[in-house]
Amino acid sequence: MVDITQIMRFDDLASQDSPIHNLEGRIKLISTIFIIVVCVVSQELFIPLILEIFLLVVLKIAKLSYWDSFKRLLMLLPFGGAIIIFQPFIQPGNIIWSYSWLHVTDAGLNWAIILLARLIVSLTAIIIYSSTTPLQEMASSFRKLKMPRDLAMILSIMVRFLFLFVDELAAIRKSQKSRNFNIHSSNTPYKWRVKQVGYTIGMMFLKAYEQGERVHKSMVSRGFSDTSEMFNEKKSPERSDYLYLLTIILIVIVLEIIIFKFSGHLGYLGQNLGIN
Repeated sequence: MVDITQIMRFDDLASQDSPIHNLEGRIKLISTIFIIVVCVVSQELFIPLILEIFLLVVLKIAKLSYWDSFKRLLMLLPFGGAIIIFQPFIQPGNIIWSYSWLHVTDAGLNWAIILLARLIVSLTAIIIYSSTTPLQEMASSFRKLKMPRDLAMILSIMVRFLFLFVDELAAIRKSQKSRNFNIHSSNTPYKWRVKQVGYTIGMMFLKAYEQGERVHKSMVSRGFSDTSEMFNEKKSPERSDYLYLLTIILIVIVLEIIIFKFSGHLGYLGQNLGIN
């Protein structure tokens, strides 16, 4: 079972001090979305490659561990990687390898490579953002960027009570452990262990429902209604924030100019690998 208390460690990591950690939340969110959009629309491998190098430099500036970030990347990679694996076999094109009924085409292989590059850059940008921005600041940034009011309120409340949920689950697991319950133990029937895990999940649902009712009554007693607004801390971006965002925009503009004028000199990196 994955240790859910790692959520707390990630939030502590996001609260550290570095030039990237100290950037304003909206700037980090906008720059992350901008990098992802640029990667998604790029058809050449050159742009994702340079952006990934830039993000690795940002990782170093943010004083984040390359190894820990790589492990998080590997954990997220299968979600999109499962789709990429099949691309060389299903896309039409010139067959470059075949075995029995399996065929790998050049267009499918190129498409898989550019998709993988896009996915790695996007995940790296998300990992940097989540590792340098506390959860509460994320919710605040979405609110300041005019996220729908109801969604922003749900997100803010979820972030606020996420750690309470973690504490409750940790208490239940500690209670189970004190009674020698081990989900991986072979001394008890597998079906019985699964049933106990089901009881734990059901108990967490009940506790979450009861806590939600208590929180709602507490909020109503303090004047909460459908027209209530969440408090937004007034914090303006500084010169360093604009400089960070401007650096990313300039890098993208330079890359687009290089692709436009010198794509023929870049070899495979400058080829259009998209599916027409």
